[in-house]
Amino acid sequence: MTEHVVIVGGGTGGTVLANDLADRLEPELDAGDVRVTLVNDDPDHVYKPVWLYVPFGQREPDDGRRPLADLVDDAVDLRIGRVSDIDTESQRLEFHGRTPSVGYDHLVLATGSTLEPEQIPGLAEGGHDYYSESGATDLRDELLGFTEGDLVLSVIGTPHMCPAAPLEFVFMADDWLRERGLREDVDLTYTYPIQRVHGNPHIAEWARPLMEERDIQVETFFNAESIDPEAETITSMEETELDYDLLVTIPPHGGVNLIEEAGLGDDGWVDVDKHTLEAEAAENVYALGDTADTGVPNAGSVAHYQAGVVGQRLASEIRGRPATATYDGKTLCFIETGMDAASFVEFDYESPPSPAPPSQKLHWSKLAYNESYWLTARGLL
Repeated sequence: MTEHVVIVGGGTGGTVLANDLADRLEPELDAGDVRVTLVNDDPDHVYKPVWLYVPFGQREPDDGRRPLADLVDDAVDLRIGRVSDIDTESQRLEFHGRTPSVGYDHLVLATGSTLEPEQIPGLAEGGHDYYSESGATDLRDELLGFTEGDLVLSVIGTPHMCPAAPLEFVFMADDWLRERGLREDVDLTYTYPIQRVHGNPHIAEWARPLMEERDIQVETFFNAESIDPEAETITSMEETELDYDLLVTIPPHGGVNLIEEAGLGDDGWVDVDKHTLEAEAAENVYALGDTADTGVPNAGSVAHYQAGVVGQRLASEIRGRPATATYDGKTLCFIETGMDAASFVEFDYESPPSPAPPSQKLHWSKLAYNESYWLTARGLL
């Protein structure tokens, strides 16, 4: 009987896993003993880190988009559709529209994060973001015409995708404005909802002095509650009010409703064993990337490493062997510290991050990785 592996979500984790399985299970796929299906609600694969560069005119949105069909191995069945229901008892997926249901023997959820600006009154009308394609292009238009006033970057939602991106934006904005001789006319403010500038205390300890050196004002323990687009103010639950002329936000993030509806976890995140990535509430279900509630950052590198672990475990299970591969929390990230310098961190569950001194070499390394990402997605790196 053919064993069916279904992966829901064609982002980094889902795409890397699909190609990993195509390679790892090649004999079984060729013999018809195994079938791998990748389900995504969009025919394109999007590499979201590109959007950070769009507001500064360094990238176009299309630079971060490729057809999934061009990235996924031919041995993988690609299905474009939106899953409407997960039945973990019957091991079946239902779809919106006329798409027929699909049964599975092994399910991997890589559904990622969604932006939920509607959680904050006034945010959709008064704020800009670079966490969406349209947001990044709109912010580019605003930033190009911005010559003076208060520029506020407010981290509203945590956890969020690309945890270093808020720091990167203010560092890049500071440098970008200085290059144009505008920095003296712009007050740059950064807000964060807890009493430090980043969720990881080691990265926060490294970043705070850099912000002070560059005269980036900081408001910690600032939990945005509402935005008044007409008055151009943002108010926190702590009753702090900030004026702005240009507001850039990291909107609240959520998962997909069908995760909670399936009883797999709250708020769209799957409760998993943080080492095996197996769902705690259902058998034969894994989750990875943002979807897996492991406590590690919602970073692309996390999804990449987790995909390798899940691929090894699935191959072992399909071949009737004990699944021994585990995820150790490995995360790595480049952090832009300006327009031509960057830092780098690598850490795991046991070892905390220690950011490298910023350098131009690391900046170019990040840009090189952004270009080579498409090889990673294809499973070639």
